Amino acid sequence: MSKIALAGNASGTGTITLESPNTNTDFTINLPAASGTLVTTGGTVTFGAGTAAAPSITNTTDTNTGIYFPAADTLGVTTGGTEALRVNPSGQVEFRSGTAALPSVTNSGDLNTGVYFSAADTVDIATGGTQRAQFDSSGNFKFNSGYGSAATAYGCRAWVNFDGTVSPPTIRGSGNVSSVTRAATGDYTITFTNAMPDANYAVTGTAAVAASGAVARIISPVPTDITTTTLRVRTSNDTGVFDNCVVVSIAIFR
Repeated sequence: MSKIALAGNASGTGTITLESPNTNTDFTINLPAASGTLVTTGGTVTFGAGTAAAPSITNTTDTNTGIYFPAADTLGVTTGGTEALRVNPSGQVEFRSGTAALPSVTNSGDLNTGVYFSAADTVDIATGGTQRAQFDSSGNFKFNSGYGSAATAYGCRAWVNFDGTVSPPTIRGSGNVSSVTRAATGDYTITFTNAMPDANYAVTGTAAVAASGAVARIISPVPTDITTTTLRVRTSNDTGVFDNCVVVSIAIFR
């Protein structure tokens, strides 16, 4: 039969009292089955493993919600008979996959906004019950900004705004560009801080010979000088005459 072991300082003066209920009916304390021990001589309270549907630590009026132990060194929390989260042997907290309407990591006052996991190696973000962004298993970042669904975002790999009338050109602002040089009139080479994955990137930009921008020029990449680390471009008018431009803005997409 099950046992109750009371352990402690035998010389103490404290009293443990078991009182009968103040009713005319019997009151029963159900001890654990043979697989569980209520109190051990070491002072530890132990429970059976339980399941998600019947957790071993629960409430008398809501017996499918509580804590159970699904595996060695693992703790599970269940609500409504379904596992809500678990702490694994590595100390990681694992959540349900969730959905856009009910993300698994959310705010108590805004339950349809948060983070969920729609597939393996994938992290999704939802606001207002709608998927807004995703990091997929290939590392692509997708977002929904008026598309109707999350689509892959193709970032600007490098950009620069410089004054090409001086040598070396003066960089006003840039991203992932370490330098700009001028070899001849309207002939510029841009060096990237971090190399591109390949040379198949897209180049776009504008140029003007006047600060007001009233006189525009054409920017043309030099096909033989498009590499992963540098890009050579030339600025010219519509007849092919090269010009040094006071405002040159170039962006690289890949």
